[in-house]
Amino acid sequence: MSKILVADDEPHILKLVSFTLGNHDFEVVTAPDGGAAVEAAETEQPDLILLDVMMPVMNGYDAAKKIRENPKTRHIPIVMLSAKSQQREIAQGLDCGASEYICKPFTPKDLVQRVSEILGT
Repeated sequence: MSKILVADDEPHILKLVSFTLGNHDFEVVTAPDGGAAVEAAETEQPDLILLDVMMPVMNGYDAAKKIRENPKTRHIPIVMLSAKSQQREIAQGLDCGASEYICKPFTPKDLVQRVSEILGT
């Protein structure tokens, strides 16, 4: 079973993503902000990290950079989940170390499909 860390400051998004992935046999760990995501990435060692861009404490871009700087977490694929859908914002997310960038709103089916593709499941 693949473990996925989901970081988002919007409780309803966190709940929806967790529920959706949990129903598809993924183990889900959550974080309410970027700082907590960086800590959870090291302690939980997930197989994939889903990061919102706009979060308190530390935004998703900075969290991705920190995760990439840490030798214990740099190998973990990162996917940005964001309502920021302009090309420069997508490019910024990829420049910070994200493997993929999924724009909100997204369908649960599309999310599961993209996650499964990234994990090779």
